[in-house]
Amino acid sequence: MTYLDPLADLIRSCLPPAARPPEGSEDLFRLYAVLLRAKGERVTDEDVHDAWSAWMQTVDDGHASLVPFEDLSPETRASDAPYTEAIREAARRLGGGRG
Repeated sequence: MTYLDPLADLIRSCLPPAARPPEGSEDLFRLYAVLLRAKGERVTDEDVHDAWSAWMQTVDDGHASLVPFEDLSPETRASDAPYTEAIREAARRLGGGRG
């Protein structure tokens, strides 16, 4: 366990109940913890998609959503929003906007 794991757990706890993180997504949430530290409340859906893409490339490098954010359908773009908001909420809980 590193300093990123408690941040990853905090982000996960900030997700809305309807969010369904993928199985085995511990490494993904560590990437989200990096976003929390680097960007805090300034994180964007595009940032979240980029982190997800980096993680997904290790899981399924043929996934259809491994394209730049702007090339995604509006429905697929919207799936990043709960994670973006969870990172922002984690930043607010930590105070100061950045982890």
